[in-house]
This record gives sequence, C-alpha cells and structure tokens, in this order.
Amino acid sequence: MTQTYNTILVETDDRGVATITLNRADKHNALNGDLIAELYDAAEKMATDEAVRIIILTGNGKSFCAGGDFNWFSSNVEKTRAERVEQSATLARLLRRLDTMPKPLIGRINGPAYGGGVGMISVCDYTIGAEGARFGLTEVKLGLLPANISPYVVARIGKVHSRETMLSGALFDSARAERIGLLTEVVAPDDLDTAVERVVHDHLQAAPGAVADTKALIAYVASHDLETNMIYTADRLADAWETEEGIKGINSFLNKDIPSWRVK
Repeated sequence: MTQTYNTILVETDDRGVATITLNRADKHNALNGDLIAELYDAAEKMATDEAVRIIILTGNGKSFCAGGDFNWFSSNVEKTRAERVEQSATLARLLRRLDTMPKPLIGRINGPAYGGGVGMISVCDYTIGAEGARFGLTEVKLGLLPANISPYVVARIGKVHSRETMLSGALFDSARAERIGLLTEVVAPDDLDTAVERVVHDHLQAAPGAVADTKALIAYVASHDLETNMIYTADRLADAWETEEGIKGINSFLNKDIPSWRVK
C-alpha cells in the first residue's frame, strides 16, 4: 500500500512494515505546518491500524531533518501570542504521538539532523544513523530554545549530555551521537538499508499486543517509584498470562512450534 501526502510519503509492505519518509528534500525535510499536520495524521492512523506492525521513519534526499523551517518560524512571529502558542503546540502533539506509538518506531537516519530533527530521532525506539552525518541542537544560536523537543531529548541522552549539546548549539558527529545515546548504532551509508532490515526482522518476531503493552510498561515504570511499580508490574504480568497472545506464546514454546505473529 502506498499513500502520498504533500510533504511525506507513506508506504506499507505485506509484512505490515510501514515507512514514513519526510519528503521535502529541497528544504532538507525541514518541519513546517503542513509536514507536522500530515505526519501527525499518518501516525494517528497507523497507531490504530492493525495491519501495521512496525514503522520506519526516514528522510528523502541527503538530510534526515533540518529542524524547523525558517519561513514557518517567520510566519509565526507575525501572529498573536495565542496563535504562536497553538502553532508551537502542534509540534508538541506530534512528538507526543510518535513517542507513545504502540508499535516499534525505527529511525532510519539517512543524513544530518538539527533541532527538531534531533527531537524526531529522540522519540524513536531504535535509531540507525549513517556514518558521516552531523547533528546539532542549534536553537540557541538563533536566539531560540529547544523547547518542545526537550522532554524527549533529555529523556534520550540525559541531563549532562543535553547541557553539553544544547547550551552551545555546536554540531557533533555520528560517533558522538552514538556515544551519548541519540543513535543506537552507526553504519556506513551503503549499509543503512541492510541494518534497518535486520532490526525490522528482529521486531517481527515479537507479538504485537505484547509490544504495545511493553511500551506502555516502560513509560509507566520510568515515571513511578519502586513501591508503585511493584504493584503495577505484578498486575501486568498476571494480565499477560490471560491474553490470547500470552496463552499462544506459552503453548507454542511448550509444543516447540512457531506462533503466528513471527515472520521469517
């Protein structure tokens, strides 16, 4: 299945692997109002589409995402404060939608990413970057703040690395991006698709319902204390034993057969 928007391209194969490509190559896939709205729409539909099991996020052309489009920034300056807050909130809602996607979100980071592009990387579950790509949280160089992306970037790379990168706005390479946790792994550009396919294959071995519940589990555990988590996790495992997937998975293991959700 292929679905085309004005600023993104969406393709889904027969395994249920959907690829969302930021499709403003002439603007280095910079974020503007249209791209944010279309990406949110696609993500919202995929979140509830049972035919979609995995989502790959990538960019068209040489860049992954250059951050915010300056023409979009400029147009917002002329608006009222209420209108500016609403425009800013559209990006916040998009990042939240991607971060809470109940399916694996794999970042195929094909090139440089700055500002909001780093935010987009930060909400992915697994990120594979092309060697030689450059990254930067460059907002302070423009007199701006990495505001909407900060909850996700700080959660991804931690407070120390956030200060190191956000306060100067200096660019850094793919090796450092991997070292601080922004990228899961770095490969040669020609090996990018092979690496993504390897990770996709691994994720296709997991039960979709269990994956969604595990993402919710991680989010909950990360934001609660140990005593609360002990109660919560005991309930969740008890629930999992009663699900159709849980029963099938246990029986498949005991019977030495392959559960239906695994793709070779």
